[in-house]
Amino acid sequence: MKIVVRTPNWIGDTILALPAIENLKKNFPQAQIWMATIERVKDLFTSPDSAEGIISLPNLTELRNLRDFTQKLKEFDFDIGLLLTNSFSSAFLFYLAKIPERWGYQSDGRGILLTKGVPLKEEEDSCHQVNYYLDLISGLGLRTRQLEINLPLYQEEKEAARKKLLSLSLDLSRPLIILSPGAYYGPAKRWPASHFAGLATLFQKRKAAEIIIVGSSDEIELGESVASFMKKKPVIFTGKTTLRELLGLISQAALFVTNDSGPMHMANALKVPVVAIFGPTNPKVTGPFQQPSTIIKKDVACWPCSYRKCPYDHRCMMRIEPEEVFEISQNFLG
Repeated sequence: MKIVVRTPNWIGDTILALPAIENLKKNFPQAQIWMATIERVKDLFTSPDSAEGIISLPNLTELRNLRDFTQKLKEFDFDIGLLLTNSFSSAFLFYLAKIPERWGYQSDGRGILLTKGVPLKEEEDSCHQVNYYLDLISGLGLRTRQLEINLPLYQEEKEAARKKLLSLSLDLSRPLIILSPGAYYGPAKRWPASHFAGLATLFQKRKAAEIIIVGSSDEIELGESVASFMKKKPVIFTGKTTLRELLGLISQAALFVTNDSGPMHMANALKVPVVAIFGPTNPKVTGPFQQPSTIIKKDVACWPCSYRKCPYDHRCMMRIEPEEVFEISQNFLG
């Protein structure tokens, strides 16, 4: 039997779907499990144990790409297609590819395209996304059990990260603290750069910590903004790493301080201590799923909101002070 899983489009969502994928494997231990992913997340499945193979999805908004890729997908001769995405278009692709069994949530008006559709429960909007994906598996009539989130990382990837840090004259006998000041959704989810800088300075002065800043190529300016507020400059890796290289760096950290973001879930999957700063989003839905981690959040009248940019005074984030985050971080640093 051959099964193809259409993974979520975002790094964080894909990591939170890993327990559901592992449960799928346990239900079909003899099956070949393939991943159909967009470029952004495909490197999460490079381990031989993570997938039989990876199918990279092109831009399917162009009709020619859709036609060509549909034919390519047919040639794999899959028996089952599991949709962890909720879009009509992802179900339509599996329908066009004539995958006999097409499973997923009945969302976005796509029920007619599915051979086995699972109704969305009202409480799905407020449950953690790990459970949201697990509920899909159980809703299909398959056995599930709660699993830790594990993200395989090769030893050579860890060693390469360590060598890179040493080449930059970082003293790894000191605590290595990684700051992730970005959040792809928008500035509403970002703790201010000046606050990240204030926290980093506290770590430097009181813990003699080494500080590095990470983020995507779209967040280079943000990383530089944090550094501009600091007297002792951090090492900036923003926009300078692949996804696998970023995982390697995170694996070396004593602490990962972050907004609600994909890298937050990467660190949590690697079981690196995470301090997650939450503003407009709900940590019960998208927060770190496992220990060691803690969440810092302020209760404000306008929470929760769906704004990408706060139209008011960003009080949910501005009321979180660097000193407060430092004190809470002590629980992980000793």
